[in-house]
Amino acid sequence: MYNFDVEKPATIADAVQAMTRDEAQPMSGGQTLIPTLKARLAAPSVLVSLTGIDEMKGVSVDAEGCLCIGGATSHAVVMREAAAHYPALAGLAGRIGDPAVRNRGTIGGSIANNDPSACYPAGALGSGATILTNSREIAADDFFQGMFETALEEGEIVTEVKFPIPQAAHYEKHLQPASRFPLVAAFVARYADGVRVAITGASESGVFRWTEAEAALNGSFAADSIAGLSVPADGMIGDLHGTGEYRAHLVGVMTRRAVAAA
Repeated sequence: MYNFDVEKPATIADAVQAMTRDEAQPMSGGQTLIPTLKARLAAPSVLVSLTGIDEMKGVSVDAEGCLCIGGATSHAVVMREAAAHYPALAGLAGRIGDPAVRNRGTIGGSIANNDPSACYPAGALGSGATILTNSREIAADDFFQGMFETALEEGEIVTEVKFPIPQAAHYEKHLQPASRFPLVAAFVARYADGVRVAITGASESGVFRWTEAEAALNGSFAADSIAGLSVPADGMIGDLHGTGEYRAHLVGVMTRRAVAAA
């Protein structure tokens, strides 16, 4: 490691101010950032910790019936407190990493990092969520822009994520046991205006919507409706855990299982 300063703001306004310092880096749960610093793949001069900001914590339902989760809310809290309102999202949170990760990692950190195999981006995209920052609101469809790329601008932080609650939903995850990231996972949600299907862990471009499956499921919300569909292997991640062809196959398998469970 190397020398750096740590700021611990108590409010969003203080955090935004701290982020104006040269080479400042926001840190939420630190589950990705700390290993990155240890490997010297990043060298910020200032870490701005977001975990002491109470206004960025908690789970609630707003007047519009959306589930609102503060950006600094841990996975473990989402697992417990979202269960009564959005079981599929609570189930997703409950299978992230291990207990240590779930008690430190946060929804805002996961979404802002946008790892191509992370769970929360699929939940947000599959739910048509809205990501709130210190300065604006961004639709999930516009937020995730590629592997580790988002619409966040310099100094912008995720303060809250707002999830419309669906009629039915499920997250199906093929676990990679060493990392506990999904090898491939599908988040399926049915709303009155249509079905959304988000896939994570499969594509080199990160989380994506499988629109062909959505169209078929809008006609009939049943696993058999997408039995003959597949995604191309081109652009799928290929590594020691699975080829691109295998991941493409798993996209269909995970989505059919998610629909059946939903």
